[in-house]
Amino acid sequence: MEEWKTIERPGIFGKKKQEILSQYDEKYSHGNWRIVWRWGKEGELIIPFQEACQIYEDGYYHDSFKREGLWKDLILTAKDVYDQDKSDVESGLDYLVQKGAATHLQDISIRRVVMRRGWKFEGEELVQIRSHSKYWGENLSPGKVTFHRPEMIIKPHICPKWCDDYSIECFYQDNKVLQIKS
Repeated sequence: MEEWKTIERPGIFGKKKQEILSQYDEKYSHGNWRIVWRWGKEGELIIPFQEACQIYEDGYYHDSFKREGLWKDLILTAKDVYDQDKSDVESGLDYLVQKGAATHLQDISIRRVVMRRGWKFEGEELVQIRSHSKYWGENLSPGKVTFHRPEMIIKPHICPKWCDDYSIECFYQDNKVLQIKS
């Protein structure tokens, strides 16, 4: 059985994701490192990307009940949602379909929550969720939506300054770790 050792909490990759991952390949060799998430009150469990995405999505799911009016306005306005690039809609409901330079999860999560709630988009606009200067971004950006299990976020916070403490984005960034084979 392989043993893994946590090296660091790398924080946000953003558009430098491929550059950073290439540096990990150079430093540790391809296949000898991984990005995973800590989970549990003490971060004792290690979970893979897709499980972290499900927990991330669950944050949006809980928010859809707390702010149902906002969500209903979204489905009446939007024909779909995207993060950075309009082509993000090609990901549909699949977190593994990542075509852009940076990982986008909030648009996929929102689509999946709409489906989970038995709703469908009825509007005519393609709505960007990322923007912090626009209504939908200010309300549904992962840095603004409160995480449903704040006690599970690893501290100290290393999430970006634009994030509210205990937001979905804080979970994703604060609990993300780089591990290497030991």
